[in-house]
Amino acid sequence: MDFGLKGKVAMVTGAGGQKGFGKAIAVTLAKEGCDVIVADIDLNGAKQTASEIEALGRKAIAVKADVSNNTEVSEAVKSALAKFGKIDILVNNAGGLFSHKLFAEKTEAECDTDINLNLKGALNCIRAVVGQMIARKSGKIINISSIGAQKGMARAAVYNAAKAGIVSMTKSLAVDLGPSGINVNAVAPGLGLTNFGGGPPPAEMLKGAIERIPAKRSTAPQDIANAVAFLASDVSSDIMGQNIGVDGGESIL
Repeated sequence: MDFGLKGKVAMVTGAGGQKGFGKAIAVTLAKEGCDVIVADIDLNGAKQTASEIEALGRKAIAVKADVSNNTEVSEAVKSALAKFGKIDILVNNAGGLFSHKLFAEKTEAECDTDINLNLKGALNCIRAVVGQMIARKSGKIINISSIGAQKGMARAAVYNAAKAGIVSMTKSLAVDLGPSGINVNAVAPGLGLTNFGGGPPPAEMLKGAIERIPAKRSTAPQDIANAVAFLASDVSSDIMGQNIGVDGGESIL
């Protein structure tokens, strides 16, 4: 299916990692015809992703942005708008769990990091981008949430709380921004073979988890990228405020 994304400009955060959802999303949107702003705290990684997009015949720029830093986000968006003149699609993919501890063991600083990266970061990016979407009465915002927003997970209380905040924010922003022609939705990945949290899940944990998943496999970056491309297109224009699980059926258990 042609998603009709030719000529669109997409900004994908956290797209510098070479094994993550972000890169797959950025490359897939490019294959569908988008020019892409590759944003990541790792500028070298962002440049690598941008080079692969340019090799596909699309335009791309790499911008350094720690999404939890509002100043860096504002500067990244300013650079992107100077280059492309607009941002049609924002994908808030940047996130992670970097203090995999029991809640009682987490420091206040570690809790703040989880919240700032996974919730405040998305808010910063939306605030920086949404004004020009409202002015054009057109835009797509896709937030990456998590299966953890709806299921209890050991050693992930603050991360899951942040991702649940993403889901609630998505619903409320859909109400606020829908009248301006802006669709806001979320995609909730299941267990993925990425470097999330510093590396892939241990083999024993992975085997046990996959045995419980109806599809009997992990979620691949391309699975998430396909869902994002659909939500970024006008094919999905009547879908608003939804949190779509892409998890092999794990969330229905």
